[in-house]
Amino acid sequence: MEKKITPQERYAAKYKKQYKLDCFTRTELDIIEKLESVPNRAGYIKSLIRADIAASKEKQEK
Repeated sequence: MEKKITPQERYAAKYKKQYKLDCFTRTELDIIEKLESVPNRAGYIKSLIRADIAASKEKQEK
């Protein structure tokens, strides 16, 4: 018997994108430690990207 797909799973399959980030413990330990210290890694990374987008927009407007 096949598992019934929930509406959330259907929505995720249609609209979600996932990105993977490899970090090496020998050369990128600072990044690993920072990511492990924040309670919400995805939110933290998204906020950094949005800040960069805003800074780029401000730079283009000048």
